[in-house]
Amino acid sequence: MKKVGILFGMEDTFPQAFIDRVNELDGKKIVAEAVQIDKVVQNELCNYDVIIDRISQDVPFYRAFLKNAALTGTAVINNPFWWSADDKFFNNGLADQLGVPLPKTVLLPSAEHPQDTTAKSFRNLKAPLDWDGMFEYIGFPAYMKPYAGGGWKNVYRLENKEEFFRTHPETGQLVMLLQEEIVFEEYFRVYCLGGKAVRIMEYEPRNPHHLRYVVDRAPSSKKLLNTVKDYTKRLCTGLGYDFNTVEFAVKDGVPYAIDFGNPAPDADVNSVGQENFDWVVEEAAKMAISYAKAHNPGKINLTWGTFMKDALKDAKRF
Repeated sequence: MKKVGILFGMEDTFPQAFIDRVNELDGKKIVAEAVQIDKVVQNELCNYDVIIDRISQDVPFYRAFLKNAALTGTAVINNPFWWSADDKFFNNGLADQLGVPLPKTVLLPSAEHPQDTTAKSFRNLKAPLDWDGMFEYIGFPAYMKPYAGGGWKNVYRLENKEEFFRTHPETGQLVMLLQEEIVFEEYFRVYCLGGKAVRIMEYEPRNPHHLRYVVDRAPSSKKLLNTVKDYTKRLCTGLGYDFNTVEFAVKDGVPYAIDFGNPAPDADVNSVGQENFDWVVEEAAKMAISYAKAHNPGKINLTWGTFMKDALKDAKRF
């Protein structure tokens, strides 16, 4: 019998609903349960054919466990090697190559020296940096946010360069992005599972968290929604995310990708709403069952994006 596990932390509604739905759909051949760990031994086979990861971005022990499980053949969703390596700045660069519109963005060194470094560690940086060139490229107002991270933590809206220079020191050792503000008429958050199943949700990021999923707006144009769906698939296929959300800010009819690398996107019924919750539970269950059936014991069963596949194809051995 195939075995599907879900690894989770503080969330309550999605994990059990996912387990129940997998067992309802295919409980005789594929069983789902909460992952149970009693020891982790190097290169030892994991008991699960598929694991849905909802917590390792916050728990390094789980991340190491999942990499070991992937090494021995478990299909881990999302690929723990890839999401540990990528970041928002790289994702933006890849999105640009994929032809997806996005805000102008620059990378900023941390305001404080990282631990165990000194000014001597940064002799390759010019002093001062070309701040005026960056500000001219981005424009104001602008957003400053961590180059890696999420949950709207340490995000600042800045009106001018004076406010930037007052605020940047507050970010300490965080490496930040400075990003063009997109004054949007519409905003979407889009689920994408398995690179195929897509659900576009009206979203209002300026509302309190439990009120961000908007259900009372008139439907957008079919052309815009088709473009959002196309861009979502491009990004998730390029990055190799099995379970992801993509956010788009729409300005003058153009959807700009704002955030699109989420190792464990929100799936709590209390925030996403019942209809969205039911959809993601159903599609996650069907995806897990499909991956379990396709599981090849003893082989690597991870999803890799087209970026990695193309890089390996083009690589030369010396």
